[in-house]
Amino acid sequence: MAVLILFLLISLTYILTIHACPKCGSMDVPYPLSTNNNCGNRNYSVYCNNGTLEFLSAAGFYYQILSINPSAYKLIIRPPAIQKSTCQSSDLALGGLRLDENSPFNISSHNTVMLLNCSETILLSPLNCSSNSLCRQFEEKVEGGSSCRDALCCTYLKDASMTSHRIRVRVGGCTAYTSVVYLKPGDSIDSWHYGIELQWLPPN
Repeated sequence: MAVLILFLLISLTYILTIHACPKCGSMDVPYPLSTNNNCGNRNYSVYCNNGTLEFLSAAGFYYQILSINPSAYKLIIRPPAIQKSTCQSSDLALGGLRLDENSPFNISSHNTVMLLNCSETILLSPLNCSSNSLCRQFEEKVEGGSSCRDALCCTYLKDASMTSHRIRVRVGGCTAYTSVVYLKPGDSIDSWHYGIELQWLPPN
């Protein structure tokens, strides 16, 4: 029995290695992620652009992939840049991050999202928009948030009760956002890890 289990493990490792895509720059592209038609599973498409591995949203915006954890079926993408002069996310024109609901990817519940430069209509939502909200620390202490000071901002933990396919921004609502992954109570701002964690369903 032990020999059979060892054989199956070796076979599985061999199959996954054969179907894995080549590295993109210095980053491994583990199965089932796919950068072309000859490797991976095309339902899990990502893109290698000039040595940078990227995730394409349903709206057509490319987000840099910062890390991949294939054993947990998760990857982390970089939040969009915030324009310094206007406090607008670079994906504002596309409405923020939106995933295809028919794809195997969704937004995990480990993201603490900060909505910036918001209108007062956001106060109708069950978010933390108080003066001690974490988004205030971001605006005051991080250069990327400096253009958003003195405007309403709100923070929330994206949990299972919310849509797992979108982080929305729009003119007339909130025009910018960022996200911190795996934030723990009491973490100092210097230890925050900026990113948006996506998880995927494994292929059948």
